[in-house]
Parts: sequence; structure tokens; C-alpha cells
Amino acid sequence: MTSRRLVLSRSAAVIGAASTGLLLPEIVRAQSSKVRVGFMLPYTGTFAQLGVAIENGFRMAINEQGGKLGGREIEYFKVDDESEPSKGIENATKLVQRDKVDVLVGTVHSGVQMGIQKVARDSGVLSLIPNAGVHAATRGLCAPNVFRTSFSNSQPTRALGKAMYDRGAKTAVWITWKYAAGDESFEGFKEGYLAAGGKIIKELGLPFPNVEFQALLTEIAALKPDAVACFFAGGGAAKFIRDYAAAGLKGKIPLYGSGFLTEGVLDAAGPAADGIVTTMHYSDSLPTQRNGQFRLNYAKAFKQQPDVYAVQGYDTGLLLIQGANAVKGDLNNKPALYKAMEGAVIDSPRGKWTMSKSHNPVQDIYLRVVENKENKVIGVAAKALADSGAGCKMA
Repeated sequence: MTSRRLVLSRSAAVIGAASTGLLLPEIVRAQSSKVRVGFMLPYTGTFAQLGVAIENGFRMAINEQGGKLGGREIEYFKVDDESEPSKGIENATKLVQRDKVDVLVGTVHSGVQMGIQKVARDSGVLSLIPNAGVHAATRGLCAPNVFRTSFSNSQPTRALGKAMYDRGAKTAVWITWKYAAGDESFEGFKEGYLAAGGKIIKELGLPFPNVEFQALLTEIAALKPDAVACFFAGGGAAKFIRDYAAAGLKGKIPLYGSGFLTEGVLDAAGPAADGIVTTMHYSDSLPTQRNGQFRLNYAKAFKQQPDVYAVQGYDTGLLLIQGANAVKGDLNNKPALYKAMEGAVIDSPRGKWTMSKSHNPVQDIYLRVVENKENKVIGVAAKALADSGAGCKMA
């Protein structure tokens, strides 16, 4: 069941809860001076913790600016997208038509993002993508009003291929969930690994969000590759890591992955995660003052440690702040708003990044290894890596 909450960012006080009907006209008029921000994120299921981290990061960025956007107060609206693609259009439409949001922030699941993408393109609402890396969003279905603050699905794994080969893995097996994020992560890995000279001896997959890995792990053991590369995220990633170790593969066949494999799951994965090498546009251990201050502030605010999802939510807030400040809160001044966001330099905990012409981050990709429940940076796998933006034609 979808719930909606209206929250004053400055005090984080809930002033309305689970509501199923439309707001009364007089309330809409009374609150029309406020910027209406809609979160369409997963709050249940395997990606629930990701959705919460994104929202936390976004709110933190706004709160650091006094809880306002371009001088205007904010109202928040929330829809649980359940990581369910079949409800994507319906849920995005609720925020745009029922709640009349000025900005739609979402989502995590690439399949759900395709529903948001259609609604954003049809309605013209400003759409900010804090995670979902589906290529179409900043390639063939790009739009002037759609900005991604995270990554394209192939960005982290494009950098992974060469790093693996350079570390001695001449043959590899790839394994993932068979859905958009998994397929596109493989595209990046394949491109990078083959170009480096590696050989992929088998591509394995299972339906999302299936976590019955045993048969595939048995097959990997029989194939005996130099290494395994993968894409998993959330609760499923933690189980894959544990199952990989339980199958006796840990220590025998090195495990590599897109950084999402080890993001936000190291407590759940436990010692089984130690030694896993990943590539990602962020690491907990980045030794910068910016990252250190962010992590301290986040821990104080939410009583937990931030991960890449929190950073992406935070950066989504930073991007919106830059745009809103440039137009003094007038989000209807779309040409000036979009121009400011396109030219933004985001001073992020992940390092400074810029926006590509197709509205996807141009960013460094770090090489990391898990040690004692921490993703430690051991190098830079790719500097200022951009997605191709292939097929993007801004209307």
C-alpha cells in the first residue's frame, strides 16, 4: 500500500502521514509557495535499505542549506516503488498528477526507472535519478529534464575489466541477475576486459531477485576460471558473498565485482567479503577532508555509516540546490535551471564531478578491496570516466 508523507525538511517533523486521497484544494493553495519534492524509491524488499540511504543523503544536503531550495520551503511526498517495474508508470504518475511535484527523485531499480522515464518525458517534470543506471535514461531516451547523479550501469564495470586483467586474471566467468542492470553491467565489463586481453569463458545468470546460487556456484567450480566477476546489490549481494565462501570458492577463485556487490552489505556478509576487489565511483575510505566531514555529519544525523547510496542521494540534493539557487527558487524557469545543472561542478564526498552532455556524471572510478568490513581504496581504475551517451539527442 502506498503511503504519502508531507515533511518539513527544516525540522524533519512529520505533519501528515498515510493518506490515500487528494489534498484539499485550500491546502494546495496555502502551500503553493513551497517546492514539492517527490521521492519514488524502494522502501520494502531487497533494495529497501538503498532507498532509505538515498533519502537520508538528499535530506542532509538540503538541511545543510537551511532546509530550503532557492529560498523556498519544501514539502516532501513519498511513494514506495517496491522495485516493481510493472507499477513504475502508475507510481510516477501519482507523484506528478496527484501530488503535483516540482521534482521527482527516483529510483534504484533500472526497470522501475523506465516507467519514471516515460512519465518524465511525457510530463516535463524535473526528474533526478539518484541510482538506477539504465543506459536508456542518458542515451536513447535522454531528455533535457532528466539528470542522473549516480552512474550508468556499465561505468563501474568498464573500469573493472582492465584492473582484473592487470592483476593476473586472464580468464573469467561473469555472473549476475538477468535484468537491465545486470545485462548493462556485463556490457561494460565485456568491453573493458576483452580490450585488455582477457577471455570470458562463461556468462551465467538468474532471474531478479532470485538468490538460489548453489547450482551456478557448482558450475563455476567446475569451470575453474582465473577469477569471477559479477553484479549484485542489496540483500542479494550479501547472500551471494556468503554462498560463494560457503561453496569453497573463496581463496581459490578470486571474486571481483561492480562496487555495488560490497556496498551497504559488509555487516551482513561478514568475513566472507574480505579480499573481494571492486570498482566504484566512491569508497568509504577516500582520504579526503570532504569525505571525512560528510561521513561524520551523516553518522551524527542518522546514527549509521553512509554508503555510496547515501552519497548519491546527497549529490542529488547538491545538484538540485545549485540549480534552484541559480534561478532563485523559480523552478519554472526551466532553460536557466537546466543550464545551471548542466554546468554544475559537484563537490562530492566521492570527489568533484561534472555532468556530461547526456546528463550523466563524468567521474573517477576507484579500485577497492574489502578489509575488516571496509571498502579500502587501493588505486584509481579510471580517471574522469564518461558514459558514451550513445543515441542521446536532446529535444
